[in-house]
Amino acid sequence: MITLYLQLFWTFFVIGAFTIGGGYAMLSLIQHRVVVEHAWLSDEMFTDIVAISQMTPGPIGINSATYIGYSVLSQAGAGEFLCVLGSFTATLAVVLPSFLIMMLIVKMYTRLRQNNVFSGVMGGLRPAVVGLIGAAALILMTKENFPDIASWIIFAVAFIAAYWAKANAILVIVCAGIIGAVIY
Repeated sequence: MITLYLQLFWTFFVIGAFTIGGGYAMLSLIQHRVVVEHAWLSDEMFTDIVAISQMTPGPIGINSATYIGYSVLSQAGAGEFLCVLGSFTATLAVVLPSFLIMMLIVKMYTRLRQNNVFSGVMGGLRPAVVGLIGAAALILMTKENFPDIASWIIFAVAFIAAYWAKANAILVIVCAGIIGAVIY
């Protein structure tokens, strides 16, 4: 059981250390490590965890780590306390690298902000983050949950309302949810 905690910690520590761009950018790496490499979860279970992580308050990457930590220990037959400890382990591991890196950046930023190399690196990371978020979207589009035409229409209307009409994001989400509940 201890090795499972160590594997969880190391897996999510690496994910936290090498993913730039937030939770959605993490999803493709989380999916690869948790579903493909370790086979802790099935694709369907991972998709369900992502859906739950989107609905709960907080960053999706951290929420996913929390739910995955719990699920992995639960599937290993651990009791409730040990499952919660698995959640804590995965959550701490995914957050710790960012915390340590931010502490270092805060100390070094005043010295580096005028440096052209530093500015260039930061400029190069932006398109990489967009690519990682796009990869996460493609990973979540499995044949079990590929959007139908009604979903595409809801997406298009929500996008237009939020981007061009500058509608309130909460209102767009609530309206899309109501429309989805009526259709489905």
